Formats: sequence, structure tokens, C-alpha cells
Amino acid sequence: MTLQTNNKIINWVEYRLPIFSLLHESLVVYPTPRNFNIWYQFGSIAGIILMVQLVTGIVLAMHYTPHVDMAFSSVEHIMRDVNYGWLMRYMHANGAAMFFIAIYIHVFRGLYYGSYKAPRELLWMIGVVILLIMMATAFMGYVLPWGQMSFWAATVITNLFSAVPLVGESVVTWLWGGFSVDNATLNRFYSLHYLLPFVLVGLVIVHLWALHHHGSSNPLGIDAKAPGDKIPFHPYYTVKDCLGFAIFGIVFAIFLFYLPNAMGHPDNYIPADPLVTPPHIVPEWYFLPFYAILRAIPDKLGGVIAMFGSIAILFVVPWLDTSKVRSCRFRPIYKQFFWILFIDCFVLGYVGSQPPEGVLILIGRIATAYYFAHFLIVMPVVGWLERPKPLPKGITEAVLGDGESALKAKETA
Repeated sequence: MTLQTNNKIINWVEYRLPIFSLLHESLVVYPTPRNFNIWYQFGSIAGIILMVQLVTGIVLAMHYTPHVDMAFSSVEHIMRDVNYGWLMRYMHANGAAMFFIAIYIHVFRGLYYGSYKAPRELLWMIGVVILLIMMATAFMGYVLPWGQMSFWAATVITNLFSAVPLVGESVVTWLWGGFSVDNATLNRFYSLHYLLPFVLVGLVIVHLWALHHHGSSNPLGIDAKAPGDKIPFHPYYTVKDCLGFAIFGIVFAIFLFYLPNAMGHPDNYIPADPLVTPPHIVPEWYFLPFYAILRAIPDKLGGVIAMFGSIAILFVVPWLDTSKVRSCRFRPIYKQFFWILFIDCFVLGYVGSQPPEGVLILIGRIATAYYFAHFLIVMPVVGWLERPKPLPKGITEAVLGDGESALKAKETA
């Protein structure tokens, strides 16, 4: 449908390229469930942070030198000599952490409310692909400052592929661009780190396309069918999202201006030295649970399979969950296990941040075992045995009740 306005320029463009009608349908009149809560804002927040990462990344790329002899000093040049370079660098580095916070909350919200169930399986799978590309982009970006932790993290993580039978050594040589982590490696990571965010933008567009095709899920996990169950996205959720952006922005600003290095590692302010190994090599905090899973398996190949399997298993979650009820609000037993999984991920994160010794080895293995057991055993078995609570008849009645207010909402919808 062509959008008609009083502006002749907009009408001229719209007639030839209906971009304004697309934006109007997607951001203004798009029908959304009337019972969204605060946890549904983190998808939009993640989109805003992605734009921040793109802009700051492009500015940083103008001053960064991807060479092993100059990479570290070029970062220091950005921090000290480029106008507001310190702001761009800290915004980019802390923005990556904020991006993962928003995405992890978004993922757990989807798991809690069953947003992965039919007909949104492909929407969920595209989201997992976005998470994978994010992780690859963040890892390559972590290598670029060419500090001690950057160099040794790149060495350790890329070496993991050598555990793959037959082709492992060839894959590692290809990743390195030679026979050790050196200038060719840095150039490859720089190129891919610059390219992959634009791939992310494309995937996000497809993700939104899939979302708008069947509509958004909601905290009740029931379909919005009755009149009044949905409201326009604007102004109701644009205002709500702006409040979410403001609050999240304040948290971001606290880290940006007062704690800019709180989520980094001090060893990365030491230039990379292939002859000096740090006493404890750790990745960024958002990789720590997966790092703990990697170390929990005593076999190198087994650890690699478990680490990648911990992400791959998310692809099949829509088929592992056998319950016909989406939301945990009406699943009293599974809700308990969900919070155990939530705590388990924090335990894995802590174990991953510590040296693998003593009782932490056992804790890491137990936490890893539960992570996989949750998806492979708990999710299907509880779905078969659990007796859910009765579902409400509709969103409007659940939100407003069965009285005159619900009737009035239906009449005015």
C-alpha cells in the first residue's frame, strides 16, 4: 500500500520506491501484542548497539594499522592523539560487552517465554546464526589491539581446530596464513572483523522479516486472535523502547566514562610477546561459559566438540521442547529448571574465569553436564510429564480482566 502524505518530495520518492510505506508498516502501524514487558525491549536495544558498533568501528578503522609492528602503537595513537579517539575506542570496546548483555538477555527471554516454538522456529534459528557471527566478530576484534592477551588468545583458540581429524592442521595453517600467529593472521582477522558486522546487519533484516511475517510472541505464549489483543507499535512501544534505551544508555555511560577497562584484561595493555606466555590465558567475559565447557572435557577434540555443541544445540531447541505450552508462566516444573540453567551459565562463566585447578575442575564438569542435560533430557521429559496451568482465553482478558474494561477495549479496537 502506497503511503500518501502532504509532502510532495516524500510522495515523489514513495511512488518510485515505496520505502516510506515499508517503514510505516514496520515501525508505526505494525500490530504488536498489548502485553509486552520490559524483557521484550532488548532486541531493539541490541539493534541500536549494533549501529553504534558500526559507526565507531568505521571511525577506528580510519586510524588503525593492521601490522604486527604497528598495531599496538596505532591503538595508543588513537587513544592519545586522535580527537575523541579515546571515546571511540572505549565506546567500541564496551559496546561489544553491552551488545552481548542485550543479546544474552534476549536469548534467555526467548527460552523463558517459548518464543522458539512453531511457527517461529526459523526466526529462532536465524537468531542463533546471528549469535555465532557475533562471537566470531568479537573474537577477531579482540585480537586487533595486539596485546599479550590478544596474541595468546588468538594462538590458543585457533589451535583448537588442530584437533579436527584429517583437516585440522590445514585449517589452522589457513587461519594463520602461515605456520604461526603473525602478520598474515592479523590482516585476515582485521578484514573479517570489518566485513562481518555488515553480514550481521543483513541477518538482522532477515530476522525482522521472519518476525513480522508471523508476528511477535508475547509473555503469555498464546496467539493474539481476539480484537484488542494487539496495538500499533507506535506510539505505545516506541515510547516504551525510548525509556529502555535511556536506562540502558545510562548503564553504558557508567562503564564508558567511569569503568572503561572493567570488562577488559590488564595484560592487553602489554605489547604482544610470543616469547612470554601469560600465567592465565582467558577470553573476554562473554566467552567464559563456553571456555569452561571446552576445559571441562579432558580430551582436546572432545572439548572442541562440546564447546561448539553448546551453541549448536540451540538450533534444535524448538524440537527438543515437547510441551504444547509456550510460556514458563504456565509451566511450574519447567520454570524451576529454567532458573537452574540460568544459574548454571553463571557458574560456567565463573569457572571459565579461574585457573583450572582443584575443586573448580569438578564444578566445571558438573555444570557442563547439566547444561547439556537441560536441553537433551530435562526439556523433552518435563514436556511430556508436566501438567501446565490453564491458559487464559485471550491477551485482552488476561491483561484487563473479564469485566467492562475488557469489553470496552474490544469495542474500541
